[in-house]
Amino acid sequence: MRMLSLNARLAQEDEYSAEIEAVLFLIEHPELNAPIRLSTDNAVRISVDPEVYGTISTWRGGSALDPYLWIIASAVLPGEAEDAPAQATLVLENLDAGMVELLRSFTDPPTVSMAVVMAATPDLVECEWTGLQIVSADINAAQIVLALSRDEIELEPYPAGRLSQHRFPGLHP
Repeated sequence: MRMLSLNARLAQEDEYSAEIEAVLFLIEHPELNAPIRLSTDNAVRISVDPEVYGTISTWRGGSALDPYLWIIASAVLPGEAEDAPAQATLVLENLDAGMVELLRSFTDPPTVSMAVVMAATPDLVECEWTGLQIVSADINAAQIVLALSRDEIELEPYPAGRLSQHRFPGLHP
């Protein structure tokens, strides 16, 4: 069960609420010069020329100098099932060929972290998921659909391998 702030609960229960939920995304990979910070909320004007909007939040090292940039996207958040790994979907509008080029440049999957915040209080994280990886990317002319997941804990070997003479003969002269 996830815990929500009072403002988030009131916004969810209110029929007509002025509160807006925003989802922040942090995409990290060793080949990137800096993490990619994205937001589903265009609350703050970041720059005038070019005109850029986004969210300023301190979540995962964000700041006014490192804001979360607004993207036209929709997200299906991971469920709360305890017997399945977290799975999410991120649908981005395919607005630039550079987005596809960047996605296709990776040989191993980037790590994605997600957080839900209220637009009025972007530093207060309502819920977050970390350590997700891009499992698949379906790309067409209109949109990019990213499937995010993490490895199932059941796939980890148990018990761990033993360093026996039979399995590791080089260790035992």
